[in-house]
Amino acid sequence: MANEHSTGAETPSDGAAPSGFPDLLLDGYRNYLDQAHAPHRHSYEKLALYGQQPEVMVVSCCDSRVTPEGIFGAGPGELFVVRNVANLVPPYAPDDDYHSTSAALEFAVQALRVKHIVVMGHGQCGGVKAFLNQNSVPLSPGDFIGKWMTLLEPAAKFQCLPLEREEDPQLALEYAGVRQSLENLRSFPCVRILEEKGRLALHGSWFDIGSGELRLLDPATGRFQAAFGSPAGT
Repeated sequence: MANEHSTGAETPSDGAAPSGFPDLLLDGYRNYLDQAHAPHRHSYEKLALYGQQPEVMVVSCCDSRVTPEGIFGAGPGELFVVRNVANLVPPYAPDDDYHSTSAALEFAVQALRVKHIVVMGHGQCGGVKAFLNQNSVPLSPGDFIGKWMTLLEPAAKFQCLPLEREEDPQLALEYAGVRQSLENLRSFPCVRILEEKGRLALHGSWFDIGSGELRLLDPATGRFQAAFGSPAGT
């Protein structure tokens, strides 16, 4: 029977972590406490007390190789990040279904009042690869990935530039998915209105895992180019 003053959490008497919890995470947590949290404890305390006020929302893929905070060198409280398969934003659909990405978007725009939304695609995206391989067998009877990736269908038809498709179909669709997500963002009234008023800016980007190159979508040309230096061959 639990002690009447118990918090509900069971802590081993010897202070050890529960068995089975990944050592990789515990080791990382120790490093985080020593190297990241302790030196900046005052900043963390302010974040805990006053809440978050990020100016930028990033829609990124849940691929473990792509970490927006690391890529942009952002600290705690600087980015509001939502990650999903293939960094897709669904169109505005106010119905009774569950909408995780839309909920995050709603909170970022309406509650946090972010000033920028960045959709960041990446190279060798597994979701895009699955979409291109139409003959692949679903990973489970639910085929959640297959259903989710149907969001790319308009992009595959209308957002792939001919030259990109000819040079590299996978890259072309990764680019097109970013363009499509930006278009879908504008289907949300709160996003469209704030953008028209100049209080919210939308941006497209793409990250190369191997080289570390970041490419940005030029809204004037609809093409992606390297963030620094000359255009990246597209």
